[in-house]
Amino acid sequence: MSRFRRPEQFDLLPYIGKWLVIASVVAFLAGSASALFLFALDRATAWREANRWIIWLLPLAGGAVGWVYFKLGKQVEAGNNLLIDEIHDPKKVVPLRMVPLVLGGTVMSHLFGASVGREGTAVQMGGALADQLTHVFRMQPADRRILLMAGISAGFASVFGTPLAGALFGLEVLAIGRMRYDALFPCMVAGIVADQVGMAWGVHHMHYAIGEVVAVTPWSVGAVVIAGVIFGLVGLVFATATHQLGGLVKRWIFYPPLRPMLGGIVIALALWALGRAGFDAHRYIGLGIPSIVNAFQEPSAPWEFFGKLAFTVTSLGTGFKGGEVTPLFYIGATLGNVLAPMLQLPFAMLAGIGFVAVFAGAANTPLATIIMAIELFGPQIGPLAAIGCITSYLCSGHTGIYHAQRVGHIKHHGGPPEELRIADVPQFRKKQQTQHVSATKDDHS
Repeated sequence: MSRFRRPEQFDLLPYIGKWLVIASVVAFLAGSASALFLFALDRATAWREANRWIIWLLPLAGGAVGWVYFKLGKQVEAGNNLLIDEIHDPKKVVPLRMVPLVLGGTVMSHLFGASVGREGTAVQMGGALADQLTHVFRMQPADRRILLMAGISAGFASVFGTPLAGALFGLEVLAIGRMRYDALFPCMVAGIVADQVGMAWGVHHMHYAIGEVVAVTPWSVGAVVIAGVIFGLVGLVFATATHQLGGLVKRWIFYPPLRPMLGGIVIALALWALGRAGFDAHRYIGLGIPSIVNAFQEPSAPWEFFGKLAFTVTSLGTGFKGGEVTPLFYIGATLGNVLAPMLQLPFAMLAGIGFVAVFAGAANTPLATIIMAIELFGPQIGPLAAIGCITSYLCSGHTGIYHAQRVGHIKHHGGPPEELRIADVPQFRKKQQTQHVSATKDDHS
């Protein structure tokens, strides 16, 4: 008689039940925090637009937030990168103080006129709140990693209203070219439930109309590939410029609160100078949602994407709190709008592809952005959006806005070694070049 063997699916039931409960708890916490954050952000943005003089207080606001982080937030100052590092190398639970600090700091940034986003805040709140459950559920290191990933997914999904993209973002952002499928179910549950929690609290997300989507033809594919190369290079410039400016400011200004104070002075003076020259540069600060909407409705000025890039790099590089993603949406949408006539594509369609593709290149998350395009713009844009996002991802190289991100699998031959942090890639390249020069000299001697 053959021995009775229990089907392996029975062993999955405790796993599914466990993560269904835990991920739902994470989603409720992250979704509720995101709802509070978005309501506060709307109020802050409306007040700033009605009182534009407040920009002159941006240096003081930046200095105040910098001082609070200097005194209370040294452990959580790394933000998203702290979460990524904890997933790769778990050490200690993320302090709960990250939540009020990043929420308050980001709202202050928007209230007084810095050019920052909102994804970073939602992701940090989601990850920090999720990690508080580590002791409650007595999580082992492997489960704690999944818990943090679910928190990231929940935060991203709830702030943008894209549950599937949020789930994939939590899986994909950790390492270039590699995902952990053991966290797929928890991240998906967290993303979907968090989005529903946000809507239950009354959150309404922006919808964009892209109108006509051209058929997939050799010409349209080729045109989107060309655009994707440009989107990827712009994502590379954004990430590199932000990190380099941040490094220079840290070397030049020893006292941390002075860094955002200086950034605030530069931003305020730039707005004043551009206003004197006849430009309404106020659209470059804050989230810039009206300008993103306009990119889908009418032609954008050729310099529009660069203006947002410059103000955002200055804001983030000098230490203002907030995310990078919504500014990247702005940059991508306006750049796609400008490129469309040259490539003989509908400007609203290419604005939509640029919206996600610049982000794909800067964050190294092509799959999440493809799904985001489908969730935001409809399934008809899927094939061309996929071409644009993947091309952008490849062309941005081994750089990224999250310097704690690892190289899971190289994008092309000759890339850096696996498991290297993005932040360490330039040093690796420099060392590699030095060794090459030394070897060349030895060959000639």
